[in-house]
Amino acid sequence: MTLVDRIREYLPERYRQFAKFLIVGGVTWVIDAGLYTLLSHTVLAEKPLTAKIISVLVSMIVNYVLNREWSFAQRGGREKHHEAMLFFLFNGIGLGINLAPLAISRYVFNFNPQFHTPTFVSVADFIAANLVGTALAMGFRYWAYSKYVFLELPATESGTTPPPRETAR
Repeated sequence: MTLVDRIREYLPERYRQFAKFLIVGGVTWVIDAGLYTLLSHTVLAEKPLTAKIISVLVSMIVNYVLNREWSFAQRGGREKHHEAMLFFLFNGIGLGINLAPLAISRYVFNFNPQFHTPTFVSVADFIAANLVGTALAMGFRYWAYSKYVFLELPATESGTTPPPRETAR
């Protein structure tokens, strides 16, 4: 029995979707945090918000594909273009939520190179952008995906739920 099979055996059905969402989030967080760190320490050292916007946009595209095809594969009550539009709309709101702690850290608390050491600024930026901002945005995104983007499949007149859309495994 594989590790995935053991987890499925012990994890109640209602928590499996959230567990998948967390795994996808972890993968895309690594993409986001890694790209942000790379950009903010190289070509966009003077523009941390721009670096964060780019890293979130890249990870958002990966996030959509993985969530649509795996986390929420059992759902699918919308046409793809409508679903994608809602996904990116809510991710735009999530981007604002994600950027808020970094902007507050940099421009309200003045945790910037003018007043602090580069190491302090780097750690403060990482915590604000990649821990606090991501945690706040994650809660919002899960709620939005579940409620508005990846809808439950409607029951048919016979009272049964249609089969889920085909997914690559």
